[in-house]
Amino acid sequence: MAIAIGWRIAAVVVAVLCGAAQSVMAQSEYPRQPLKLLVGFAAGGGNDLFARLVGQKLGERLGQPVVVENRPGASSIIAFEFAARAAPDGYTLVVSPFGATIINPGVYANLPYDGKKAFQPISIVASFPFVMTVKAELPAKTVPELVAYAKAHPDKANYGSSGVTFQLLGEQFKALTGAPFEHIPVKSLGEAVQGVLNGQYMMSFVDPGPLMGHLRAGRVRVLALSSSSRFSTLPDVPTFAEVGLPGMAMDSFMGLMGPKGMPGAVTQRLERELIGLTKDTDFQAKIDAMGLVPVGSTSAEFAARIEREQPFWANVARQANIKVE
Repeated sequence: MAIAIGWRIAAVVVAVLCGAAQSVMAQSEYPRQPLKLLVGFAAGGGNDLFARLVGQKLGERLGQPVVVENRPGASSIIAFEFAARAAPDGYTLVVSPFGATIINPGVYANLPYDGKKAFQPISIVASFPFVMTVKAELPAKTVPELVAYAKAHPDKANYGSSGVTFQLLGEQFKALTGAPFEHIPVKSLGEAVQGVLNGQYMMSFVDPGPLMGHLRAGRVRVLALSSSSRFSTLPDVPTFAEVGLPGMAMDSFMGLMGPKGMPGAVTQRLERELIGLTKDTDFQAKIDAMGLVPVGSTSAEFAARIEREQPFWANVARQANIKVE
């Protein structure tokens, strides 16, 4: 009996040692070939520019090229589906924007993958707020003034949104303030900004990037930020929490994920390199020019954020009756 137990203990020890050796080997040998970085939007847009910058810097750190592959369409669902079905070996990654990661699982009825179980979070690389913007000539200069103006002019109260994420912000704003804003769907952020400029929309929620040129030229005004703290690029603009609407907090991000089942050592290597590149001064300068703030989270922090925020915004979508078939 004692001999049998001894053999079992020895077998367990050998298995543990072999597993550790394989993990070290996987980490030391990875990567042995170029990586593919999927992005769910067309070339030339903000997600694509982010992917190409990260791909270049990550490739330099890994010693292998990182090839960006655009698979646009359906709010990144096409790219995410491809990533979910890829071999979990660390050679296929996907740019993981806030909307596709947090919002899509709660609003799309028939995703071709499990939004909670199909992916391995690696790192949140950068963050940015969504901004509420109005035309510079609009009399409302603060959020309370905008609410009052919309209630006084309900026939003109509308907002343009280029996706479900922006619509969720708009509907949450309506629910919290009682402002009678009508949702107008548009095809792109550029169209939403242009609609504000020409007076077609009273306000809109957009990323900071497409807005900065118009803001510097004095053509638009930013009333509030969706982030939980002020944004270094717009230091004088308050957060929604500061104007009495903490329920509008939505810290957007850009991260990287891979298919579920990647070796732990590979995930750790990618996590370490992505955190490292966010500390690179050249990367920081280029990210800042895009209207983004470098973050460099751990895989565990990224996973915790997904676990925390997916249910919250799914509930907001249910309350607003937002569902995409």
